[in-house]
Amino acid sequence: MNMHEFSNKLYSLWQQIYGNADKEIFDNFVSEIEDFKQNNQLISNESEWYKDVSVYSLYVDLFNKDFRGLIAKLDYLSDLGVSCLWLLPILDSPMRDAGFDIKNYQKVRPDLLGAVSEDGTDSFELFLRKAKEKNIKVIFDIAINHTSEEHHWFQEAKKSIGNPYRNYYIWNNDTEKYKDARIIFYGIEESNWQRSGDQYFFHRFFDFQPDLNYRNPMVLIEMCRNFLYWLTKGVDGFRADAIPYLWKEEGTDCENLPLTHVIVKLFRLVLDYVKPNTLLLAEACQRPKEVVKYFGDGDECHAGYHFPLMPQIYKALAMQSKEPVINVLHSSITPQIPQSSQWFTFLRCHDELSLELTYVSEDDRKYIHDNYCKQSQWDFRLGQGISARLAELMDRNPEKIALAFSVMHTLPGTPIIYYGDEYGKLNDENYYKETIKIVGKDDTRFLVRGRIDWDELSTKLNDKNSYESTVYNALKNQICTRSQHKTFGRGDLVWINACDNNNVEIKSVLMFERNYKDEKLLIIHNLSDKDQSIKFDYKTTSKTDLLGHEIKQNNNSMQLKAYGTYWIKIN
Repeated sequence: MNMHEFSNKLYSLWQQIYGNADKEIFDNFVSEIEDFKQNNQLISNESEWYKDVSVYSLYVDLFNKDFRGLIAKLDYLSDLGVSCLWLLPILDSPMRDAGFDIKNYQKVRPDLLGAVSEDGTDSFELFLRKAKEKNIKVIFDIAINHTSEEHHWFQEAKKSIGNPYRNYYIWNNDTEKYKDARIIFYGIEESNWQRSGDQYFFHRFFDFQPDLNYRNPMVLIEMCRNFLYWLTKGVDGFRADAIPYLWKEEGTDCENLPLTHVIVKLFRLVLDYVKPNTLLLAEACQRPKEVVKYFGDGDECHAGYHFPLMPQIYKALAMQSKEPVINVLHSSITPQIPQSSQWFTFLRCHDELSLELTYVSEDDRKYIHDNYCKQSQWDFRLGQGISARLAELMDRNPEKIALAFSVMHTLPGTPIIYYGDEYGKLNDENYYKETIKIVGKDDTRFLVRGRIDWDELSTKLNDKNSYESTVYNALKNQICTRSQHKTFGRGDLVWINACDNNNVEIKSVLMFERNYKDEKLLIIHNLSDKDQSIKFDYKTTSKTDLLGHEIKQNNNSMQLKAYGTYWIKIN
């Protein structure tokens, strides 16, 4: 794309948001981007790289203190099979919301950096270089909907109505505007408005996180500058936090509005122009039919989280039935996405096991909550979620943990492993209590965070009989095996009905084929806590599957262990 084409496409999007106003601002913006491109000459990433990676998400400080600590553990991550790191918030922040409250978009938190090297390289830049040497991509969170109240823009904005930065945020004389916007942190916050001086500012999350005002073109330009700044450092992509809420309109719920998509298209166009194949990942906590809109026609986000699949995996395991997973992936619920796009899937992430009504029914919410919220302390937002680590939800049972991971790893999409889950990390009550004192709000999500004690972990991983070692080795086997087969990240899916020898369908066996080019893989999951026998008339010359699990065949039958998982290459 040449500069003329880029400028025309950009202006078309600009006009949809701002009309013909602010043309001088636009022209200066285009010139700035062109100068940036010419001065930096950034090298494109390979096309669709995000389909073939295994993602590991972590808080740098909780994982191993700072970036030098993270560098020291790159061998650990590489050995596990990790090929992309998703760094949970690292930007300068007062840390009242785990770093999602950003104080400075172009500065890493000082406590994560440590001392600068003799050659002037800070530890974040050194980390990026070391990660690249190990062929590990790096993406990180950037909250584009709101800032911290300590951000320079807001500090200026609250000084007076006439301050130039006042219009970077949304203000009103009372709390009557945007009344149809739901309170996202229900049970924690009581309003979307917070008083400051003689007016109120709008916020969708905590009251110390004022929402940005994209009606002001300078906000959009500033956010583009933030993206571009980090591209010069070597970042491979961005997780766009809270993307559905960017645009606000009176009389709407202020979610997924048309101009939000125009803003995202503009971000994508700028990234594609200066460094093609820079990942833009949508954090849209919505139903799939809304999330797919953030892919556009392949001109918005490259990928998005499949939020509804996650709770249905838990429901399927609790019911010991394949139906919840099959139903949620049906085209009536999960529409087709552009060829270049990708779902990102997960079992746990930095937040709670979310049960928002935007993508689960009241019945599903109650069923999952009743089955998995095993302690009252785990309750989040009055029944809207469960704050518990994967291992806690799986009863600290290594076989169930491996089964859950296997379901995620073999279904379409790019899998995410949340730090610590690879060895069965448990809830951390000490960290929860410690953080409540700092933040001043009872946020039970702090239970699912916590630090890693590497000395203790090393001892346990070296013990082949330990719980941690059992969980770790099973997951490592899955990750490394998956990385050898592009079929998992790119292939088609065909459901297979597992039957017994009387041709009666077995609902507790999740069975499907994954096909890509000349490769065909048969995936079998026994969701039951009992051994089972299924009719099996596939041809395979190996006595073990890709994971090394024994394929027990007897005539036209196959024996499945309780919670057994099988990845079989079909001839």
